[in-house]
Amino acid sequence: MLQQTRVEAVIPYFRRFTAAFPDVERLAAAPLEQVLRVWEGLGYYARARNLHRAAREVVARHAGRLPRTAAEWQRLPGIGPYSAAAIASICFGEPCPVVDGNVARVFARFWGIRRDVRAPATRRKLAARLAPHVATAQPGDFNQAVMELGRLVCSPAGPLCPACPLSRWCRARRTGSQARLPVRSPRPALPHHEVVAGVIRRGPRVLIARRPVNALLGGLWEFPGGKRRSGESRPQALRREIREETGIRVRVDAKLATIAHAYTHFRITMHVFECRHISGRARPLKSDAVKWIAPADLETYPFPAANRRISRLLLSACKSRVPPKGCTKAVAGPAAARGTAT
Repeated sequence: MLQQTRVEAVIPYFRRFTAAFPDVERLAAAPLEQVLRVWEGLGYYARARNLHRAAREVVARHAGRLPRTAAEWQRLPGIGPYSAAAIASICFGEPCPVVDGNVARVFARFWGIRRDVRAPATRRKLAARLAPHVATAQPGDFNQAVMELGRLVCSPAGPLCPACPLSRWCRARRTGSQARLPVRSPRPALPHHEVVAGVIRRGPRVLIARRPVNALLGGLWEFPGGKRRSGESRPQALRREIREETGIRVRVDAKLATIAHAYTHFRITMHVFECRHISGRARPLKSDAVKWIAPADLETYPFPAANRRISRLLLSACKSRVPPKGCTKAVAGPAAARGTAT
């Protein structure tokens, strides 16, 4: 959970997740949809899918016993060098260095490294230089101390050098280059997409579709729709997308909402419309499943963040017994709570 998410944001999700799945056996036995629903709001949903797959492998292949070495951990789905080193050193005392963003920042400044710290080659160089130091220390304590040093003291902006226990030997402090280190390659500007989504009604029910497990936001449910093509009006795009995804024809009625949202690698503006089913049988042409459900049941299904706002708009309207009108605008929340694109 701490990959790409701040500690403060993770705590309530961690408590909720461990309450639902207190051991690896119960996580492995749970259906993926339940896991995704409990995870919902943390984003980076590939982490939840991989965690679920890893739990099943641990139970099936290792009789529920967790691996002890970083090499063994990396054989599980979703476990890379950073996670494997962190688990093996902190939980089992293996002398392997952890190089996350905080550690990379501390030692790029400490050693005066002027190479891009986002580059894998630089991360490997840092790990190699740290290895002998970890080997002569308590590995878990060393790694956690350096990670906390980067988080609390050697911060990206305005590092607290007088409070740093390494400041006496820090090359960046001696040369006054703290603000210029670490070196990072610039991130490309996020592309923007305009998308449409439909709340399709047939009597008292609405239609939802489940995304393929191996696709973007895999395993989550959504309201049918997609990207608007050049030259299409929004209603035209929505009718086409719904027909291509589900095989049904709809009438596009009032606009319900405009939702701005940021994913990992792109941004969207989603235009949400009320739709009425005209003809055809809904089929999962581009998804794993489709369902007609009562709006009151929407909370039981896992949704990406942008689609969750639509479901809550509908639930609010159901409770007030007043249909939603006009254009309600929503703006993306904190990064830790975004529905991200993995």
